[in-house]
Amino acid sequence: MACWHNTDSICVIWPTGDLGVSLVTGEPVADLVRARLPATLLLAVLAFACVLVVALPGGLLAAVWTRGGRRPRAELAFTATTSAMAGMPDFVLAAGLTAGLAVALRIFPVAGDLGPQSYVLPVLALALAPTAVLLRIVRVETLKVLATDYLRAARAKRLPAVPLYLRHVAPNTLTASLTLAGNLLPALIAGTVLVEKVFAWPGIGSAMAQSVAAQDYAVVEASVLVLGSAVLVVNFLVDLALALLDPRSVIRKT
Repeated sequence: MACWHNTDSICVIWPTGDLGVSLVTGEPVADLVRARLPATLLLAVLAFACVLVVALPGGLLAAVWTRGGRRPRAELAFTATTSAMAGMPDFVLAAGLTAGLAVALRIFPVAGDLGPQSYVLPVLALALAPTAVLLRIVRVETLKVLATDYLRAARAKRLPAVPLYLRHVAPNTLTASLTLAGNLLPALIAGTVLVEKVFAWPGIGSAMAQSVAAQDYAVVEASVLVLGSAVLVVNFLVDLALALLDPRSVIRKT
């Protein structure tokens, strides 16, 4: 921040981009952010991509499989599994994945960025709970679409199953699902703080956790600013994608 005094002795404050220096190491906070931000962004992007890739088709298939009260046992298993996954905290998932897949089975590295395999456990820890939530949302939205009159008419015309679901069901489900997926992003980005701490990931989240313990307030403030800005940017991108997919959503909001 900088202050400029005009002829009336009024102080005008504007941002300069100077985030200050670390109270512990004396390192400029901006340098720390530039060094650690790519690792956090890549982790969050991979986790969000996994959420979309699994939840969108998975929820659609679950709705088709259980529509009209069919296969009640499968519906019960789906509901119980996704409820358990959605209610589990990120750090518990991270600790469980580390104990099972890294320590016991030694399939993946325990901590640190040691190559592509190192991304698997942190991404899973971040993505599992949002995936479970979005799976349930996509299934409910798909069931609503399947119950509409135009879908009944399309089935009455004996349209093939694949074009029916891809052209008529998926686009209508996608709009509502993406809107709700955007609401899951703040929790996913916030989860990077604890997940990075568990896996000693060299990102903004682990730096923030260390700075809180060391009372390094300059780094904490910068980390909160960066993570909050990331949430705003991603939400804007989600709204832009919705406007491209369904221009009517923009009219409804205005």
